[in-house]
Amino acid sequence: MELLLLWKALLLGIVEGLTEFLPVSSTGHLIVAGSLIGFNDEKGKVFEIVIQAGAILAVCWEFRARLIATFRGITSDPVAQRFALNLVVAFLPAAVIGVAFNHAIKSVLFKPVPVALAFIIGGVIIFFAERWYRKRIAGSPARLIESVDQLTWKDALKIGFAQCAALIPGTSRSGATIIGGLFFGLSRQCATEFSFFLAIPTIFGATVYSLWKERALLSAADWPDFSVGSIAAFISAFVVVRWLIRYVSSHDFTPFAWYRIAFGLVILATAYTGVVNWAGA
Repeated sequence: MELLLLWKALLLGIVEGLTEFLPVSSTGHLIVAGSLIGFNDEKGKVFEIVIQAGAILAVCWEFRARLIATFRGITSDPVAQRFALNLVVAFLPAAVIGVAFNHAIKSVLFKPVPVALAFIIGGVIIFFAERWYRKRIAGSPARLIESVDQLTWKDALKIGFAQCAALIPGTSRSGATIIGGLFFGLSRQCATEFSFFLAIPTIFGATVYSLWKERALLSAADWPDFSVGSIAAFISAFVVVRWLIRYVSSHDFTPFAWYRIAFGLVILATAYTGVVNWAGA
């Protein structure tokens, strides 16, 4: 039984890492995977919270030089100060709205039809965003924001409000911020990079908040599973982050749009057939 739990932890950790930073919604994938392997009880939900930290550590490691430079220059370097301020400004909308409405959102929207619709609608929005983006490049490519250092606090605030859409299960935090960035004039590379950076305070904050709320379910006996899942999430997320940075330099996000629509149909099918326990989500 212990070995089986470790294998389940390994699998879910890989799923978390592979989906956290792609515009496909890690939450929806974890619900499906957890239900299929029988790891979607209350303890399983706490496990999902813990392994998010493993995934976000991959971003911290990939961008460690930039993060260290920011910390060192926070009191004297205007670029570091503006970068840190932008992260705080972008983080606040989802933090405030998430704390205020988290329970209501989960109780109403954590159901197969709303989640499936979020997947499908998100896919359609990606198609629309890419079409709009190509027209903008053809019309005036010089107006695109190419670097996170060019962002103003107003740009950051817009992306922060876009991130609020991710409070709807199935939307995808990375998808909301990246596609929001495209609409607000960021290049694909810049939108993707800022999404990575914004994930650090957002996911760490959500993890700490959720663990505090669910602290009664934590047990020292669970740490082997948590460790395996977190390490798996770290490694798989690191691979995805490296890959996505290269991918967006020469590709668009339309394949993810098709995938989202297909996965939305999978959600409806699994819910209709009873294969996935969405009632326990």
